[in-house]
Amino acid sequence: MTEEILINVSPHEVRAAVVDDGVLRDILIERASRRGLVGNIFKGHVSRVLPGMQAAFVDIGLERTAYLHASDIARPQNLDTDMQDQPQANVRELVSEGSEILVQILKEPIGDKGARLTTFMSIPSRYLVLMPRRTGLGVSTRIEDAAERARLKEVMESLLPADSDHGYIIRTAADGAEPDALKADKLFVDHLWEVINREAAESPCGRVVHEDLPLPVRVIRDLVNRDIDRVLVDSEEWLQKLKNFAKTFAPDLLPVLELYTGRRPLLDLYGIEDEIERALCRKVELKSGGYLVIDQTEAMTTVDVNTGGYVGRGNLEETLFRTNLEAAVAIARQLRLRNLGGMVIIDFIDMEAEAHREQVLSALEAALASDHAKTQIAQVSPLGLVEMTRKRTQESLEHVMCQPCPTCHARGYIKTPESICYEIFREILRQQRQFEFGELVVLAHEDVIEMLLDEESSTLAELAELVGKTISLQTQVPNAQDQFDVVPM
Repeated sequence: MTEEILINVSPHEVRAAVVDDGVLRDILIERASRRGLVGNIFKGHVSRVLPGMQAAFVDIGLERTAYLHASDIARPQNLDTDMQDQPQANVRELVSEGSEILVQILKEPIGDKGARLTTFMSIPSRYLVLMPRRTGLGVSTRIEDAAERARLKEVMESLLPADSDHGYIIRTAADGAEPDALKADKLFVDHLWEVINREAAESPCGRVVHEDLPLPVRVIRDLVNRDIDRVLVDSEEWLQKLKNFAKTFAPDLLPVLELYTGRRPLLDLYGIEDEIERALCRKVELKSGGYLVIDQTEAMTTVDVNTGGYVGRGNLEETLFRTNLEAAVAIARQLRLRNLGGMVIIDFIDMEAEAHREQVLSALEAALASDHAKTQIAQVSPLGLVEMTRKRTQESLEHVMCQPCPTCHARGYIKTPESICYEIFREILRQQRQFEFGELVVLAHEDVIEMLLDEESSTLAELAELVGKTISLQTQVPNAQDQFDVVPM
């Protein structure tokens, strides 16, 4: 199996695609106008304490106050101790209104909900996660070799002082790591925590005191392992930044970092742009002729499995079984690709045989095994539905790239003018590489044209200078917001 990571960098947006044997597995998007907040540490001000909810609302300087549950407020704890074994303290015993508090964002603000906070800080590096307010030593369960787990734990124990008041988790990437590399990682996270504390002491409330790394570096830190064959980056500047990071924290990754110099846009490889488009559609076609219908709501995501045009070659039960098996693998992939989290309800096609139902559940569990987000699957409900959860920390792909449609009163989605602008920029570059022309005319919705003339005017000017041609803008009416044409003249 060939595993690759493709990192597409532009001034306004960074996209990272994880590809297995030419098939898109994950797509991560970070925009300069709206960087992710998960992992950032803020100095907050407790605005309200609600004993009835066992929670507090904390002002951290965002548009909406953030939510802090009592179970997410740190008390002295050992990593080997189950939190459920500790008695639940009353929230008023843990925080008080008007007090200052250091918090980390656990979940992004989603919809009308504010961010979810925790005071259980976690500071990740390449091989370790520092847990400043817990003690003990843990090893990732994905390191399955017992001897290697014991070796890593022994190395870390030799690095910890007897009176250490910090906890550490050894990450999956540490499998096979040398003692010197683990020591360097430990020194780095320890120093970083000292810097964060110093910054917190000097900062006013509502101020971020530590931001997580930008997306390209996070990808290298979190996703690249020994199975990755290459990382392609289409920016020389960012390639050098990644190499500098790798030299310090992961020298073994240097050989896989490469600059992409192809004429085609990087994410045109393997049809990734088309895959992103399909990931925004409700309907997902299966190779057999069946299909899925995926609906994302505020409360949950529902997945309906249908046979469609698949008639099979055997009896009806066998046809339904084969469709459900294929659907189980497709559903696991779509949950990752669309970054869908929270409660998921799957309506597989009804099957009579108990053995078939068990095999479909097993296929779903196997397909989800490599998912970086924690998943939990329940048995088939009395109504024949499969209930599962997938840990949600960030907004879904649909929420990142789309906005509620004003025409259909939020019953569907269209791409934002910002997304269309970026598609237009990519199309201009594609036209410039493939055709000879004297001028380019962009025909688009008036909201898109307005953004090109306002917020994105400097980017458009830089692009015109890059292609060496005049770029004219023209409103196309009537026209849907997500439709445009780039016409060479």
